[in-house]
Amino acid sequence: MNTTYILIAVVLILVLFGAILAPTFARRQRSKQLHGQFGTEYDHTVEALGNEKKAHAELDERQKHVETLNIHPLTNREHERYLADWAAVQSKFVDEPGQAVVDADRLIMEVMQVRAYPVSDFEQRAADISVSYPALVSNYRAAREIATKNKRHEANTEELRQAMIYYRSLFDELLKTEPDLVPVK
Repeated sequence: MNTTYILIAVVLILVLFGAILAPTFARRQRSKQLHGQFGTEYDHTVEALGNEKKAHAELDERQKHVETLNIHPLTNREHERYLADWAAVQSKFVDEPGQAVVDADRLIMEVMQVRAYPVSDFEQRAADISVSYPALVSNYRAAREIATKNKRHEANTEELRQAMIYYRSLFDELLKTEPDLVPVK
């Protein structure tokens, strides 16, 4: 009989131990999944919000929000128009680098708006972009910081060049004519 009680106690301890560790294991798996999906944006969100639980909720909310949007690719005509617009912005960089960055920022917003992204708030744009283009959102934020610095006439030519590179990488992705695949949870 002593053996039976010991066996029951061991089983109860194992069940209790499993119940305690299961949520931790599940949270780690979720962290790993979200980090794989969002990359550096995951780290940025954890840092900005202060903990993983809040970051998980925020990233889940972003995905749900983007799923409600009617984001669509550009038509071939729009694609060609915006390619020409970008070429004009880029050619302006040689003589007016500050204005070229302003125009690049405006063009990114215009393309996003045509594709049906909400564009009223930068942080919301960045959050929406992070769902479909997680590798580019940190560059978008960096370009925006440089653009803000440029408005105060504090950005040097090298920073403006870097902003143009960042904007171009996002612009190229936004211009694709195939539908974007929104990652599935």
